[in-house]
Amino acid sequence: MSPTPPLDPAVADRLKRTADGLVAAIAQQYDTGEVLMLGWMDDEALRRTLTTGRCTYWSRSRREYWVKGDTSGHVQHVKSVALDCDGDTVLVQVDQVGAACHTGDRTCFDAGRLPFPTEEAHRA
Repeated sequence: MSPTPPLDPAVADRLKRTADGLVAAIAQQYDTGEVLMLGWMDDEALRRTLTTGRCTYWSRSRREYWVKGDTSGHVQHVKSVALDCDGDTVLVQVDQVGAACHTGDRTCFDAGRLPFPTEEAHRA
């Protein structure tokens, strides 16, 4: 069996990684624009995501790769992947099956809004 090819060098050269070698990866529902979650990818996780069509992330706490939905069944089918202008964030547009958050919520941003003054207060 031949070794798995690395991430395309043309893509890898554009990435600006953290000191840990990671880039932020935002998962967004492709048809509604709903922001689902933020995960982390290294070159290998991004390569797997691009080649399998399933989101693969790097767990900073467990120090291992995980494919969204392998345990929960809440799969992210990749529709497109884009790199931001700085090269430090990947936007993965997905078709989310079930909950995106480990808590069982549709999105990781269902925990409640932070207090924010109204527009009128900003004008004062």
